[in-house]
Amino acid sequence: MAIQVQVTFDAHDPAALGEFWCAALGYVRQPPPDGFASWDDALDAWGVPPDQRDSANALVDPDGVGPRLFLQQVPEPKTAKNRVHLDLNVGRSAPEGVAPQDAVRAHVARLVALGATVVAEREVRGESWVVLQDPEGNELCVQ
Repeated sequence: MAIQVQVTFDAHDPAALGEFWCAALGYVRQPPPDGFASWDDALDAWGVPPDQRDSANALVDPDGVGPRLFLQQVPEPKTAKNRVHLDLNVGRSAPEGVAPQDAVRAHVARLVALGATVVAEREVRGESWVVLQDPEGNELCVQ
């Protein structure tokens, strides 16, 4: 049996970065635990002070297929290239009748409108992709 994976990002603003990644991936914020109507109710019950409530954000695939993303607040800024990054395979899952390149271009434009920055466009051995940075500078590729 395979082991489930969670991908963790360090972030300055987990809530804002979570909004970007929800839009980028079609994810949703993880619902509060059973027995709680909201995250505020859960955090109240657990005694988490209000000034610490924005220190983390968890995102999930609403279909339950993709890995959970966990964004944790850290004080230091990003200083180097990621050693691991996400590749969004938009072209491979383009709707019928939509050319893969058009799906990639449209998704890149959407991410740029949400605060991403295009770093480079690459093509190697017939494979092409666009390298971007999310609003906090984390690299990702759209192919």
